[in-house]
Amino acid sequence: MTQLVTRISDDLARRIDALVDERTAASRSDLVRIAIEQFLDRHRRQLIGQRIKAGYTESPQTESDVGWPDEATRRMITEEPW
Repeated sequence: MTQLVTRISDDLARRIDALVDERTAASRSDLVRIAIEQFLDRHRRQLIGQRIKAGYTESPQTESDVGWPDEATRRMITEEPW
């Protein structure tokens, strides 16, 4: 396992310690690891969202792409013996 060493402000250390005291995480290291994992996950999700948006911008949906589910739903409801 790789070890990272970094400097943080005293205020940030106090805030981290407060969260550890509240049992939000088992230790400073655990809290920092959780925070980094959440940051990386959020960043990954933002990139995916940007790619999806770019895809729809480059090739927008047409009525034929999205209209058929509505029609299928209407037919299905009409066929129900309420």
